[in-house]
Amino acid sequence: MVSIRKTLTILIASTTLLVLGACKHTPTPTVQIHRFDKLLFETPVSQLQSQLISSGNEFNTELLNIYPNNPDFMNQLVAFVQDPLMQEVYHIIDSVFGDMRPEAEALAKALAKAEELNPMLRYDKVYAAFLGDFDYDMRVGCNSHELIISLEKYILPYTQKYNYFNTPLYLVKQSRREYLVTDCMSAIARQFTVIPQNGDMTLLDYMIAEGKAIYFAQQTVPDAPDSILMRYTKEQMDWMQSNEENVWSYLLQNKVLYDVDFMRFHNLIDEAPKTNAFNESSPRTPYYIGWRIVSLYAKNTGCTIQQLFEETDSQKILSQSNYRPRK
Repeated sequence: MVSIRKTLTILIASTTLLVLGACKHTPTPTVQIHRFDKLLFETPVSQLQSQLISSGNEFNTELLNIYPNNPDFMNQLVAFVQDPLMQEVYHIIDSVFGDMRPEAEALAKALAKAEELNPMLRYDKVYAAFLGDFDYDMRVGCNSHELIISLEKYILPYTQKYNYFNTPLYLVKQSRREYLVTDCMSAIARQFTVIPQNGDMTLLDYMIAEGKAIYFAQQTVPDAPDSILMRYTKEQMDWMQSNEENVWSYLLQNKVLYDVDFMRFHNLIDEAPKTNAFNESSPRTPYYIGWRIVSLYAKNTGCTIQQLFEETDSQKILSQSNYRPRK
C-alpha cells in the first residue's frame, strides 16, 4: 500500500464559507463544500497535474502542501491515487459523504455562532482531507482562520474494512460522522486556548483546557447531545453521569489533580476503551469533569469566550466554579 503522509502532509477537499442573506434582516449562513477528493480520484491521471494547476488559487493556503509542478510530488500523488486500496477507501468515503449537506448546514450555523461569540473566530475556509493513513488524533486541524477535516476518520463504523488502518474497535465506535461538526468546533477552541507557560501542565490544566474545548462546542452546537460533545456512546455517557462523584473522589484521594508527572495520569485521559482506574468505565473521565468545571465557571463569572480562552489559572477556574460533583 502506498502512503503519502510523509511527503504530502494533507490531501484536501476545500470548503468555502459563503454567508448569504435569506431575508433582508436575518442573514442565513451557508457553507459551499468543494470536494477535492473527488477531483483526485475521479480525474483521469493524465489530467491530474493540469487540474491541480488550474485550481491552484483555490487551494493556495498555508495548510496545504500541494506542488503540482514538482515531479517527485506528482509521482507520489499518482501512486497514491492509483493504489487499489486507496481507491477502495475513497469509494467508502464517497458512499458515506456523497451528500455533505447536513454537515455543511450544521457547520455553517456553528461557525456563525462562533463569530457571534467572538469576532476573531472568523473562518474563511474549511477543507476535508484524505490522508491515506489513520492517525486518530488528526481528525480535525486548524489555524486561526481555516479548518481541515480528515474524512477517513469518520467512515470507520460504516464499513467492515476498518482494519485497513488496524484501528482498535473502541476508536471505530468514536468515528461516526455525527461527531464531525463538534470535533471542528472543539479544534477551534484548542487553537485559541492559552495554556499555562510557567512549568509542566498538571492534570487539572489538561482537564480545564479540554473542558474549554467541549464547552465551546456546546455553545456553538447547542443541539448536540452531551454524548456527541464528549465523543461517547450513550452507554458511556450514562456511566459517566452516574459515576461523576466516584471519579472526582478518585482524583482527590490519589492526589493526581495537581500532578505534573504525565506518566502518572496519562492513562486517565488517553484515548482508550476505558479509564483504567475503574471497571467498565467510560474513557477520558477527567475531561468530563473539566467540562463541568468550565461550564460552572462561565456561568458564575459571566466571562466572554475570549476571556475564558485566555484565563490560564486552572486553580482559579476550579475555585470560582464552586464545582461539586453530581451524585
